[in-house]
This record gives sequence, structure tokens and C-alpha cells, in this order.
Amino acid sequence: MRVLVVGSGGREHALCWKIAQSSLVDEVFCAPGNGGIAREAICIDISSEDIPGLLRFTRDNAFDLTVVGPEAPLTAGIADAFRAEGLPVFGPEKAAAMLEGSKAFAKDIMKASGIPTASYQVFLDADTAKAFIKEAPYNVVVKADGLAAGKGVLVTFSKEEACAAVDEVMVRKAFGPAGNQAVVEELLAGEEASFIAVCDGDNVLPFASSQDHKRVFDHDEGPNTGGMGAYSPAPIINDVMTGAVIEKILNPLVWGLRKQGITYRGVIYAGLMITSDGPTVLEFNVRMGDPETQPLLMRCTSDIVPVMLEVAMGGSIRNSRLDFTGSPSVCVVMASEGYPGPIAKGRAISGIDAADAVEGVKVFHAGTRLQENAFVTSGGRVLGVTAVDRDLMGAIDKVYQAASMISFEGMHYRKDIGHKALTRLS
Repeated sequence: MRVLVVGSGGREHALCWKIAQSSLVDEVFCAPGNGGIAREAICIDISSEDIPGLLRFTRDNAFDLTVVGPEAPLTAGIADAFRAEGLPVFGPEKAAAMLEGSKAFAKDIMKASGIPTASYQVFLDADTAKAFIKEAPYNVVVKADGLAAGKGVLVTFSKEEACAAVDEVMVRKAFGPAGNQAVVEELLAGEEASFIAVCDGDNVLPFASSQDHKRVFDHDEGPNTGGMGAYSPAPIINDVMTGAVIEKILNPLVWGLRKQGITYRGVIYAGLMITSDGPTVLEFNVRMGDPETQPLLMRCTSDIVPVMLEVAMGGSIRNSRLDFTGSPSVCVVMASEGYPGPIAKGRAISGIDAADAVEGVKVFHAGTRLQENAFVTSGGRVLGVTAVDRDLMGAIDKVYQAASMISFEGMHYRKDIGHKALTRLS
């Protein structure tokens, strides 16, 4: 069996690594891939957003399955194009991918389906949004409606901050066309967690729980990023909470989309705030999280290919299972100087092989490329150092031991990944 993975980040490296372990798979390709992925898959120089090029390559080379990693090609309709040609593709079609492509669409679906979420308003101009904020009886979060690589969410704690955030999104267009429309919603109190599941259009099959760390600096300070680290499992998501998420969020979502004529087939990611009233949805994503995928797949003991193939072929996962080791896993993202803002590229990286050699550690590449047989930086998030161990403290110690072996100019990373879970476990 030949599998093509679409994308170039740490999530796609983890997917290639895991898919290659399947007894069903003979060859793994990745388009376009990155320097580290090239060690484990055959990288093809086709952009993840070049849907016609990917379609031709897949059709001409008789792939048995295509797995789409990032959100941009999904919201652009890559799954529709592949299914129209009879090519098995794992990922939701364009109409379903609007759950991530438009926060306003997602909020409207949640409201219509009775899914718990923060109160909100959608705005097409900055002045109206600011007028609403000045009268709002609560602090707000300002969100660019469209895709913004995980950075288009601005949490504010005063009306002045909120109005400035509206200007940042809608006037200065810090996130480009994603800010043509904005969602302003109530700031919720609680602890965030990620809940990722596979959906076949009727049934949902959850992965283990995980928690992302969005803010760039320790103690959740600084601006939002695409994710600075993650761990799995998240102690705040116990069996009771898992049942509540499936019953009150994911099942109503699937049924609500069905009412609109949309069949959801692929990964569904619910970004949650666990409040005193239970799980509440902050956002939906239509793909695996990055960096949550890295610790999740390090813990996954199942072959994920049969599940992906079943969904891609339009089948049922009602009787499928995904099993996970009880050992926790922690991922620490090593970022370029300046991230999440403008960055420099082409800086030499040392120590990757030494870190990879630590027992229980895997270094997943996100923003790297090979230059004269050496790795150099090519993106904001460069590496996702990921460790698994018998307990959480062991995994944290191990991941930071490995991270300390890696070096590149301007490198920075959070030193507190997993500490929230330690507090809950103490």
C-alpha cells in the first residue's frame, strides 16, 4: 500500500512516522515535506496548496490513500477534488472544513446545534464591533474569522485592549483577509484542553486527551502562537468529561452538520475550555492539532491506517478502536528568534541526532530543510522534541534533557510544558 501525506510541519512528520509503522504500508510519500521528513518518507516538491498538482501526482502514481495534514488545502476543497476522481482521501470536504475556515460559521453551527460555547457577535466593520465592546458586560476575545495559522485570537482584559485588538484584526489587517470579518465573544474562565477524534459522518472515535500551550512564553504570557508544546493525557479530561464531550459536543455537531446536508469525514478537533459548568467549545479545527499530534501518536499503540482508510472509503468506524499506552508524552516546540513574528531562516542546527538517541525521545521536524547534508531552520516552529516515559515527571525531565542538546542561533522554547498537569496530579 502506498500512502501520500500532504503537508510540511511537525504534525505531518509525526503522521509519516506513524503511518510508516503500519504493516499495511509499503511506501510513504510526503508533499512537500521537510528536512526531517525526508529521512522517513519520499518527499515530493509539490505545495500542499497545489491541489491540481497533488491530484495529478496521486492519480498518476496510484496511491491507495492520501492523508491531508493542514487546514488550508482542506478549506480550499482538496477532499472534494480527490473524491470526485474516486481517490481515497482522509479529510473533510470543503463545506465541512468551513468549521475552521470561518469562526462565524462554526459559532452559528454551535448555536443551532445547542453546543455549549461563549456568547458572541459577528462584525463586518470595526466601528460596530467597538461600539458593542464598549457596552459588553464582560471581557472579550477578538477573533479573525478566517485562517490565521493559530494566531488570529486576541484575548483582552479591558475595553481599551479589546478595541485595539479590533483595529489590529480589522483595520491594520494583521492577519490579512482573515480579518475581513471578526467574531467578538465572551472571555471564559477555566482550563483549556484539546479533544481530537475521527469521524466517519455518523460515529466519532476519540484519540487520547491532550493539552496545547498557545502562548509564546512561560506561564501563558505573550501572544498566541501555532502552539509551543503539548502533553497527553490531560488530567482535566477524565472518563466522565470524555463522555460529556462526545454527548454534548461532538455528536450534536455531526447531527447539526447533517441537517445542513454536510457529511463530516475526517479528524475533528474541539478546542475546549473546561469551565465550572463543564466543557465549552472555544473553536473547532478540521485536522489533527500541531503540536498535539506528536505526543498523541507517540502514545498510540494502534495501527491508525485502517481507521483512516475506512473513513476515506466512506465506511464505518463504529467497531474500530484506538488504543494508547498509559505512559504520558510531552512535546516541546523549539522556535526561531522572533516567532510568532518575523523570523530569520537558514540558521544551522546542531544536536538533533544526539537528542533523537535519548531513549523514549523522537525529534519531529517542523521548519527545517537540508542544506549540504546539514539541517538549517526554515520556519517559525523548527522542531518538536517529544518524549514518552512511565510518568509525567519522567517525560518532562526526558524531553528537556533532549531539548538541551539542540542548538541554533536565536532558539527559544518554553520551560514549563506539562506543569499544569503536574499541579492537577499533585
